[in-house]
Amino acid sequence: MVKRALVAGAGGFIGGHLVARLKDEGFWVRGVDIQEPEFRETAADEFVLADLRDRAECERAFAGVQFDHAYQLSADMGGMEFILSSETEVLRHNVLINVNTVDAAAENGVARYFYASSVCVYRDMVPGEPELTEDDAYPAQPDNEYGWEKLYSERVVRAYANRYGMQGRIARFQNCYGPFGTWTGGREKAPAAISRKVAEADDGGTIDVFGDGTAIRSFIYVADLVAGVRALMESDCAEPANIGTTEYISVDDLVAVVTAVSGKDIHVRHIDGPVGVQSRNFSNARIESLGFKPQVGIAEGIAKTYPWIEEQVRARSASARDR
Repeated sequence: MVKRALVAGAGGFIGGHLVARLKDEGFWVRGVDIQEPEFRETAADEFVLADLRDRAECERAFAGVQFDHAYQLSADMGGMEFILSSETEVLRHNVLINVNTVDAAAENGVARYFYASSVCVYRDMVPGEPELTEDDAYPAQPDNEYGWEKLYSERVVRAYANRYGMQGRIARFQNCYGPFGTWTGGREKAPAAISRKVAEADDGGTIDVFGDGTAIRSFIYVADLVAGVRALMESDCAEPANIGTTEYISVDDLVAVVTAVSGKDIHVRHIDGPVGVQSRNFSNARIESLGFKPQVGIAEGIAKTYPWIEEQVRARSASARDR
């Protein structure tokens, strides 16, 4: 019998890739979002436009189908610049989305419910600190309000799972990148922002980068992240699981990877701006115990991502010239 899945946030970057993966696996999929996908057609069997901040809209999104799985990836979020400038929106909108969606899923009788949390639930770290495990999220000290919202929403999912007998699955995502994601406008993540700046720059030109370039990050390619989500969802693991890589890289080194893929000679000017934490270092032992291992390193992932962003930049420039 064909399994039925609802993907909230299906109009977004990760949600769109997840819908495609579920379809490849044979699921019947209903996508839900406040807007349709921006960069490609949805692979979903049905696509429902709904504002999940509204409880009645959530109920409508689940109506008419008994779902085996529900995936909650919908969020009002973006890069660090957006997160730090939109704290009230992040807190209010995302808590409403998360509470309404899990409540509607429980009412629908969903068997398994996935919630996309974030490694932003963890504290700031200094380079070289030992890995944090999932249990080290407590005592809580997230670096920003997005992290606090995620941690609270994890508790909501666990409470609903306990009360309604729904199987809850929680993943804490590391920074994700890949094609078909936001690449401009202030909500893009570092790999996309740097790729856009390099694509816009002339050979021999200069790009601006927030901070001094020494902040340490890990970035997971979107296909790997989605594979981790599916591994967790099909497992018996009811505890939160980090999904990411152990390949850590400084912001300056990320710029070097992007410029190498571009074939350009690019100079960097460090400027004041939102950077976020200096470093984080996470254990991925829990998700790896389920058989998951990321397959795409940062160089290969950027080689898949940069050409797509370069194409978007060229298309935008051509459109501007035609006006």
